[in-house]
Amino acid sequence: MQKMHIYLFLLLTFVTSLTLAQSPTTKLLVLGDSLSAGYGIDIQQGWVNLLEKELNKTHKVKIINASVSGETSSGGKTRLPALLDEHKPDVVVLELGGNDGLRGHPLKLLENNLQTMIDASEKAGAKVILAGMQIPPNYGPRYSTQFKVLYATLAEKNQAGLIPFLLEGIGGKAELMQRDGIHPTAEAQPIIVNNALPEIKKNLLPQ
Repeated sequence: MQKMHIYLFLLLTFVTSLTLAQSPTTKLLVLGDSLSAGYGIDIQQGWVNLLEKELNKTHKVKIINASVSGETSSGGKTRLPALLDEHKPDVVVLELGGNDGLRGHPLKLLENNLQTMIDASEKAGAKVILAGMQIPPNYGPRYSTQFKVLYATLAEKNQAGLIPFLLEGIGGKAELMQRDGIHPTAEAQPIIVNNALPEIKKNLLPQ
């Protein structure tokens, strides 16, 4: 009986490996800021790298991490066309806006920049996922609330994917934040993966 169980396990493992080998590879472009660039930690510990490892357990995925610390939505809008031409991604994750908010940029500018990037990505044949952000209430309740709602509004308008809040379960917890109080620690990265995983999985190419 034990030998039979081992045989079935090996057979299932072989079939799964064969299926993945024959499946198409989803190219996923992450365009973000320091949260995705792994600021203050080893990039291998960052959520984008951990996400790729997790996804490749069940899918064939290649992630292009084009995130840059300090990036704003204006910078992302400028860089995106060349990235789309070079990598031809199937899915684009837009993790931008946090620096716009922290610098008090007009929300209309952020909205327009994100819309331009959504349009460019869709024109290039890629699905879009917005990574929702939030900013501290000390920026004013009106600004903070409108900032938070902006991502959901754009996602609904464009029928795009949405990660409601990338730092859910992390923001406000000192033990999961670096000394600056802005960037998550290495220990927080698996939580970010869990926040992003459901929406990203829904948008991968069929296996």
